[in-house]
Amino acid sequence: MTVRRAVLAVLGVVLLIAVALAALLVMVPAGAAEKSPPAPFAKGGRGGFAPSPAATRWRAELTRQAHAQWGLDAPVPALAAQVHQESGWRADAVSRVGAQGMAQFMPATARWWCDLHRLSATDCRPANPRWALRALVGYDRWLWDRLAAAGNPSDRLWATLRSYNGGLGHWQAESRLAAGPLRTHIDAACGRARRAPGHCPENLGYPRRILFDLQPRYSTWGAVWSVQAE
Repeated sequence: MTVRRAVLAVLGVVLLIAVALAALLVMVPAGAAEKSPPAPFAKGGRGGFAPSPAATRWRAELTRQAHAQWGLDAPVPALAAQVHQESGWRADAVSRVGAQGMAQFMPATARWWCDLHRLSATDCRPANPRWALRALVGYDRWLWDRLAAAGNPSDRLWATLRSYNGGLGHWQAESRLAAGPLRTHIDAACGRARRAPGHCPENLGYPRRILFDLQPRYSTWGAVWSVQAE
């Protein structure tokens, strides 16, 4: 009888453990330990990331605008990475300082751009995705055309992005105070003219994140422009 009671006791303990484990499995949802990939990218094959549905939806429009305003060798992956950086492809994005839409135009910048192109107030719509993509591509081209002194095409694109983020006038003023004509010289002069030095980390980090971190993720959209690391 003693052996029988011992066996029954052991079986009871095993049963309790099994019930407890089953309860734990029910309490923990499937996939709870998996981390979601950062938007606007979805997990892709081979450990990479693929553009989100929002980005893919507007790929054709961005490419069309880029080719129309830059030519067939337009830096489409860089432009896509810039939209990603600005708004995450969200048409309803509004920053804490009031920048709007996919291109994150400030209201004053949007009004200036519309006046430049003789657009009516009705046609000036920074929250409209097509307007925003056309304006981002066009403003980048407008800046590019005024930055021939920035050097080779890659450095010129770098200066274009810095100017989009922080203003063409600031870049031009700093370039006049720089120790030399190279991108590294001009970047080192950030904050030495009218720009507040505290704004330099963001302004210098803007093209770095777009061209080094985000552009490769859109590499299937066109030619990736290589930029020499500092």
